[in-house]
Amino acid sequence: MRRAGVTWAAWVLAVAAAAPGCGGHDPEDGGVVVVYTSLDQVHSEPILDEFERRTGIRVLPVYDAEASKTTGLVNRLIARRNDPDCDVLWNNEVVQTARLASMGLLAPYASPNASRIPAEFRDVEHRWTGFAARMRVIIYNTGLVAAEEAPDSLADLTDEKWKGRAALARPFFGTTLTHMAWLHQAWGGERLSKFCRAVRANDVAFCTGNATVRDMVAAGERAFGLTDTDDAWAAMQAGKPVGVRVPDAAAGAVVMPNTVSLVSGCPHPEAGRRLIDYLLSAEVERRLARGAGAQIPLGTDLAAEPTPWDVFRRGPAMGVDVAKAASSIPEVVALLRQAGMDE
Repeated sequence: MRRAGVTWAAWVLAVAAAAPGCGGHDPEDGGVVVVYTSLDQVHSEPILDEFERRTGIRVLPVYDAEASKTTGLVNRLIARRNDPDCDVLWNNEVVQTARLASMGLLAPYASPNASRIPAEFRDVEHRWTGFAARMRVIIYNTGLVAAEEAPDSLADLTDEKWKGRAALARPFFGTTLTHMAWLHQAWGGERLSKFCRAVRANDVAFCTGNATVRDMVAAGERAFGLTDTDDAWAAMQAGKPVGVRVPDAAAGAVVMPNTVSLVSGCPHPEAGRRLIDYLLSAEVERRLARGAGAQIPLGTDLAAEPTPWDVFRRGPAMGVDVAKAASSIPEVVALLRQAGMDE
């Protein structure tokens, strides 16, 4: 079922009409579940449609805009913390999810399907579970850059050789902000601040999102940029002249899972749990791996599932304390602003 875009007011009216009481609705009676998702609609909508078809539970999704990925939905949840209108958060990264958990906005739920996910991708208090990951990659234009000369380090963003030739999503939202939070943990504030100032000085193009970075590189407007594997794969599948590298692979690839959570005090908790169980199934991870986003399954039962990123999956992942990274977000945002990353 293709869902046309609607205004926020119209969506609220739809929720009110579908939810006769704040105590939830029997999912076997049809029911309703409201899900906020920052995963691109083209990837998430077919999965939500299939859940609706199988269960009879009406799914009311709210998608985020590319220019505010994750942050817009996070702010909505915070604004409505005392009167939530959302049941499930399907986030396409983990740090903002962990931030919401630390604020008490996410309810514990140990889905029976969570056990297939390794412990490092699960909250110890069961407030979120990771699945279907992406990696941060450097995408480069093969018509402008020979493979043997392709950038393979974040340091290339600050190298005089590449001045005016690189692109980066403005790092105040989505996976780019998460990446900065991880670097803050790995490097410390002083080194991250120095790096950001050097990026600005090297005339790096700041874009509205990772997809824009991809498009600029694919069009030859910039030689390379930092993006996510799903955006890079879309360009590769379209036959664009691009290649990828994992930046600073020896230090560990930046692996960012989707996360799914039950919202505290949500109006339809039983339907929400049903949706969470479905999203954490091997079937959904396999579908996301084989789909247009080519996401990386995390379930131990899908270790042999091939993806375009298998050569990179064999390397180490950057170790990170997700809760610590989440708590650093305000500090990281302030640091980024001081470094002029919003100018």
